[in-house]
Amino acid sequence: QVQLVESGGGLVQAGGSLRLSCTASGRTFSSAVVNWFRQTPGKEREWVARINWSGGVTTYTDSVKGRFTISRGNAKNTVYLQMNSLKPEDTAVYYCNYEWYWGQGTQVTVSS
Repeated sequence: QVQLVESGGGLVQAGGSLRLSCTASGRTFSSAVVNWFRQTPGKEREWVARINWSGGVTTYTDSVKGRFTISRGNAKNTVYLQMNSLKPEDTAVYYCNYEWYWGQGTQVTVSS
């Protein structure tokens, strides 16, 4: 019904920035919560940020507040995660989540 695809990951030095994208096919985002999660091998998946599509209210985990920004694109099938002032501890596979759908993830690696 819905397929999510993340992109924009890569290797960046500490203090750098990356912009992740999540694109949905099959159905557009509408009046729903879209989340970003991240996971490091051997650890549980961690919630990072969410945006309420209706109203645009955003919420973040404490460790990324002031550094990450989740936003919606002009097209209703796209959501972004702007990541600034990246730290090595941000290294993880980042996943987009919408309703019960998940993307395959995009790798973010931050070197010191």
